[in-house]
Amino acid sequence: MDSTIYQFIALDLPPLLAALFSAIACAILGSYLVLRRQSLLGDAISHSVLPGIVVAFLVTGSRSTIPIFIGAAVAGICSAFLIEVVRKFGNVDESAAMGVIFSTFFALGILTMEQAAARNVDLDPDCLLHGQLETIFWYPPNDWATFFSWSTLGSVPAEVYASAIAAFLVIGFVVVLWKELLISSFDPALCHALGFRSDLIHHTLMVLLACAVVASFKTVGSILVIALLVCPAATARLCTDRLGVHLILSVVFACVACSTGYITAAFGPQWLGYEQSVNVAGMIAVMSGVLLGGAACFAPRYGIVARRRTGRR
Repeated sequence: MDSTIYQFIALDLPPLLAALFSAIACAILGSYLVLRRQSLLGDAISHSVLPGIVVAFLVTGSRSTIPIFIGAAVAGICSAFLIEVVRKFGNVDESAAMGVIFSTFFALGILTMEQAAARNVDLDPDCLLHGQLETIFWYPPNDWATFFSWSTLGSVPAEVYASAIAAFLVIGFVVVLWKELLISSFDPALCHALGFRSDLIHHTLMVLLACAVVASFKTVGSILVIALLVCPAATARLCTDRLGVHLILSVVFACVACSTGYITAAFGPQWLGYEQSVNVAGMIAVMSGVLLGGAACFAPRYGIVARRRTGRR
């Protein structure tokens, strides 16, 4: 195997795959959040998983994927449930309920993390905010004959498998419940009249959102999770009014943002003569914003240029 190819497979392919799978899951779920006008819910859940991660680490003393995933998933599901409780019984707006719950959970996570730091427990808050894409690497055998063996594939970083499983679960969920999600997203009353449980569909979507956020959180951090939930879906919304096309475009925009962001962060500074690379998750979030800005200006129907042309006509 050529040394350049081996270096790409070992150092660049695992974090890129983890980011792409996370982007696919977040873009699909984010599309439904945008259509339901619940984009803040992704922000709320991504912040609310912090205490679950810290508590799971303190209880088990390990950073392995399974206990961290369980703790964060429990916190994310609890936050989604409490948002509904506060909204219904507190008689407040949904956005206000989200703000109360996610700020409370996030503050609780910060306090718990400070207590962990006081006990000399190594838990880096920067990894939780910015992710750790740069630390995902793989050492496959330098031989194509044994490259695709089960032992080799079993040594792939767990973050790649976690994000891949989340992406396939989201795709399967949308394929199986396509009609129900379509009706409940645009007309919950009609969904209920047709005999579908719109509330059950909503809660299932929230549980899946929590699982997808948790699967992506350890890899890409809270900042990139929020960007991947909102920006690709909002960009696609500016380009089409058809749900199927919207989902496809959101996935395409998310993958483009991940690819260009990773390449720019990893190799851009070297091209400009700088030795140190920049944060990958931050650059992917920046590219997501750039794509959204481009769509806001040049989208075929809802872009600024198109609307001005229509106004002149």
